[in-house]
Amino acid sequence: MTSPCPICRLHDDPATRGAYEIGRGSLWLLRHHPDPAPLVGWLLLDSLRHVAGPADFNDKEAAAWGLAVRYASALLKEQTGCDRVYAIAFGEGAPHLHLHLIPRFAGDPRTSAWLVADHYRAVAAGELLAAAPEHVTDLVTRARHSFSHQRWDQLHQHG
Repeated sequence: MTSPCPICRLHDDPATRGAYEIGRGSLWLLRHHPDPAPLVGWLLLDSLRHVAGPADFNDKEAAAWGLAVRYASALLKEQTGCDRVYAIAFGEGAPHLHLHLIPRFAGDPRTSAWLVADHYRAVAAGELLAAAPEHVTDLVTRARHSFSHQRWDQLHQHG
């Protein structure tokens, strides 16, 4: 039976996993935003277990969450050279935790504060061009090479 949750379906879809997944462990999955991607490097950190948000974490997830966010954010900075990483989760599009990790570049007004949300909506509406798929593929490939499965698994040992 197919899950009604769009995030759970992404986690189980081989094509999506092959194109966008950077790494997964026992608790979390790190992936690039699927096409149309608003920006190269717009990552998502998903809970593997279907939970709406941190209030629903079990003790192991709660203990490991901050470490996973820090690791994924550091990987994003390493791969993009961004100045900082915005972390946003609304949970309105799907009631399954998926934290948006958005690269912020000081010289790129599209990525400043709330303008990044306007940019996201404009790309989704087809008003602005999405990130070039070949650039997304390149970032995913590089991030997979840098991604440490050993370190990721260690993050899951807390709790």
